Amino acid sequence: MPVAKLPMGSAPKPVSFPHFPSRLHAFVWRNWQLVTPERMAAVTGGRREDIVELGRAMGLGSPPRITPDQQRRSYITVIKRNWHLLPYEQLLQLLGWTAEQLAYALREDDFLFVKLGQLKPACEPLRWTEPDEAMRRREREMAAIVREEFGESVSESEPLFSFVARLSDKFTAGQRKPASRTKLRFCYSYFALYGDPLLEPELQPYPDGYLARLADAGVTGVWLQAVLYKLARFPWQPELSAPFEERLRELRRLAARARRYGIKVFLYLNEPRAMPVEFFAGRAELKGVVEGGHATLCTSDPRVQDYLRNSVESICRAAPELGGFFTITASENLTNCWSHGQGAGCPRCKSRAAAEVIAEVNSLIQGGISRAGNGQRLIAWDWGWNDAWAEDVIARLPQGVSLMSVSEWSLPIERGGVKTEVGEYCLSAVGPGPRAKRHWTAARRRGLPVLAKIQAGNTWELSATPYIPAVANVARHAANLRAAGVEEIMLGWTLGGYPSPNLEAVAEVMQQKELAAPEAAATAALNAVAQRRFGKKFAPAVVQAWKELSEAFSEFPFHTEVVYGAPLQNGPSNLLWAEPTGYQRTMVGFPYDHLDGWRGPYPPEVFIAQLEKVANGFDAALKNLILQITSDKEATPELSQEISMAIAAAIHWRSVACQARFVLARGKLAKASSAAEAQAHLAEIETVLKTELKLARHLYTLQSHDSRLGFEASNQYYYVPLDLVEKVLNCRDLLDRWLPAQRQRIAGKVNRFLSTA
Repeated sequence: MPVAKLPMGSAPKPVSFPHFPSRLHAFVWRNWQLVTPERMAAVTGGRREDIVELGRAMGLGSPPRITPDQQRRSYITVIKRNWHLLPYEQLLQLLGWTAEQLAYALREDDFLFVKLGQLKPACEPLRWTEPDEAMRRREREMAAIVREEFGESVSESEPLFSFVARLSDKFTAGQRKPASRTKLRFCYSYFALYGDPLLEPELQPYPDGYLARLADAGVTGVWLQAVLYKLARFPWQPELSAPFEERLRELRRLAARARRYGIKVFLYLNEPRAMPVEFFAGRAELKGVVEGGHATLCTSDPRVQDYLRNSVESICRAAPELGGFFTITASENLTNCWSHGQGAGCPRCKSRAAAEVIAEVNSLIQGGISRAGNGQRLIAWDWGWNDAWAEDVIARLPQGVSLMSVSEWSLPIERGGVKTEVGEYCLSAVGPGPRAKRHWTAARRRGLPVLAKIQAGNTWELSATPYIPAVANVARHAANLRAAGVEEIMLGWTLGGYPSPNLEAVAEVMQQKELAAPEAAATAALNAVAQRRFGKKFAPAVVQAWKELSEAFSEFPFHTEVVYGAPLQNGPSNLLWAEPTGYQRTMVGFPYDHLDGWRGPYPPEVFIAQLEKVANGFDAALKNLILQITSDKEATPELSQEISMAIAAAIHWRSVACQARFVLARGKLAKASSAAEAQAHLAEIETVLKTELKLARHLYTLQSHDSRLGFEASNQYYYVPLDLVEKVLNCRDLLDRWLPAQRQRIAGKVNRFLSTA
């Protein structure tokens, strides 16, 4: 595949990073903790010693040891941080990839190209050049700032991905009573590679120690993303499937291992995958709806139907202990002809209802399962189904299929006087909502089992911490579901698979022998989890904190545009720019400075105020716990970690409020009609910059001691410690260079006015 075929989109000019002496300096800094100096040197045409000297000149210590395991687990992080620095050719060299590998990752790694904005900035090749004197002077300034703000320990942090080894270590179950293993509660791996997880068994998505920890937290199932043509022979282009037999062997081994812990493995199917338009040359009869450069394999064609049915059957036969599959049939991915509502563009599907086609896809998969005869299960997830035909789909699903609905979807909420509804991925509101209740009722009429999909551990409201310690919200949601007769739960999407108090709270509610009132059931679960984790002495204070944290979190300005667009995951690592970048925010990728894309329906002032309410509420809820830790010698490290988790969460939300204040004030400054007005905006900007600097420095301290922070499986690291140091450099550059220049500019205008008055 030629590099020129990689997607470029509109290919705009990349953003600049004026706090660095040059683009080369930014490249070395941003890759210091992720890529070896040898690889950086090879990409730029320099020498290893050149790269090391440049890093040290900026205040960095010795290059950290970067293991092959770290490199293979961080490719998305490497792609993102070099997106505005390198052209594709050099990015491939940095990754050690082919163009085919990158093309697959951009399309199949959980919509990576969408997260990158569906565009590639047009970067010039980056070549090693000896820094000139002006650059050397800036290097010395940077090094002095680093020493001033962080001392001599800026490169001394816990190695990235250290948590993988800790979670993988042998684990002996604690004192918790075994949860019921008959009801399905399943989650995603906290650290699995998303795109092709079965091809690299040495990067095991579910090692034994981690499976044991999940089982101890009450988890009875786990899931992996699957691409059908990677697990079964693709009849029209078999080379695409290689080596599918190897993947199947690893799937069989994984399913058998997981069973030993009472855990079933499920595969996520989003099928059939659309193919490049050129694939259909000579195969026009298979072609359905066209979208961009891809077209659907039309599921109304008998050959495509056979492919779906036969492929699922072969997987079930190859991995007889596999738990089953769950499907999304109307997702961001183009799959069946009605998956994006454009079925009228297909010569076959235009005469068929959307509900008929969607239900048929699930029926074909169920058919493959039934023919294999190994008892696997199919869960049809209603994500993305149009309300106009969703219940018609449910009425057409075959017996044996289970219906899963997003519990909190369409739940009405009001935050800061703004009324809206929950779209999905919400932990700040407690479900279930009306949409799920309707769909469960329709499924029960058909005699189909029902499941709830929730976010128990964390959400896109904040996924950069392994869990959000608003545990009372989670327990209440679980209690409400049990009261509604729903006892099987998908605990989260790719985020939230850490064995946290949140997961334990769900298990505690679901295994209670008697069905108490939801509030009482939730409180009993919180008490049980707190006592087991922190001991009877500290449990009351922890439970009270969890309740107060949950109450504070209920002020979060939730909206789908907010959780996908705002810099919630980046926190203080998101940079500030003196001038508007002109870039639009991307989905859980690059927030840039696109405030209007962050706030959804909330006016800027309300958006800011609500985030500050959440952060202030978290700070207040932690006061008693912090006092208890500092005054009691029996306080455990686990209690300190719980507090640190809440502090890190509050830092993220407070930082987003600060960034929004900065963008607002920057816009007002540009439109100021008087010197006094401009000076007031500059004073506000100065306060915001100093606050952001402190937040970045505080989060740096936390992340340096806890490699879990900043990480989420499908996005890998949103930021690493040196990104937070870079944010300090960014704030100092604006404070030390840009603000004085603005004040001088305003003073010059005043002087010119006075001289002509």
